[in-house]
Amino acid sequence: MTGQLVPVKLSVGMDALAEELNAKLEHWQPQTRAEVRARVAEIIALADEDALELGRSRALDQEVLDLLDDEPASR
Repeated sequence: MTGQLVPVKLSVGMDALAEELNAKLEHWQPQTRAEVRARVAEIIALADEDALELGRSRALDQEVLDLLDDEPASR
């Protein structure tokens, strides 16, 4: 089930972050909700594979490339 969120039964002591995410999902626009769900699912999959460091460095590389693309060509 890679890339899909799996419903789980949460205990009464549900993590505050999960509670906040759940509350915010109800208020965001559908496109925003879908993107957040996809990113959270990706992070969960990376964590399950113990590959967060690899994912983090790729994300940072992409951020740098995006910044460079946005710079004016004045050099």
